[in-house]
Amino acid sequence: MLKPRQKTPDLTINLTNGTEWTLSKQDPEAFTMIIVYRGLHCPVCKTYLEELQTKLSDFKDIGVNVIAISSETKALAEKTTEEWEIGDVPLGYEFPIEDARDWGLFISKGIKEEPDTFIEPGLFIIRPNQELYCASIQTMPFARPDLVDVIKAIKFVLNKDYPARGEA
Repeated sequence: MLKPRQKTPDLTINLTNGTEWTLSKQDPEAFTMIIVYRGLHCPVCKTYLEELQTKLSDFKDIGVNVIAISSETKALAEKTTEEWEIGDVPLGYEFPIEDARDWGLFISKGIKEEPDTFIEPGLFIIRPNQELYCASIQTMPFARPDLVDVIKAIKFVLNKDYPARGEA
């Protein structure tokens, strides 16, 4: 299980814009924020990522690089980019289920029209040295951190030089 103040695994993932994203190559002013979403089948994810789209400049203003990733195929991720209002959100796909387990994420078996298996949501805030600052991990689509609250919290953390907690 990942703990705050621990170095995270590195992560390289393809993006729908045709580029490759690697965590260890990120150079944010303050943090990198990785949002793991369930996939195109999830209406809660759609709402959450569309809200993220409206907050991207707020995150950038406080020195946070943002990416959203899922275990979905390239085709489904591209369809997500086309159908959802998330044109500026860097969207990664084919995050391996086993790698997601290394991050402490929960995996579900699909029901109805869901994929056979997929990753449940998570949000990770990571320092430039790849040290985990904090994480919020869900077992289902609900109860995700409010993005306005996340922005306020990061501002507080940066202003007060508040340390990561939960490492004991």
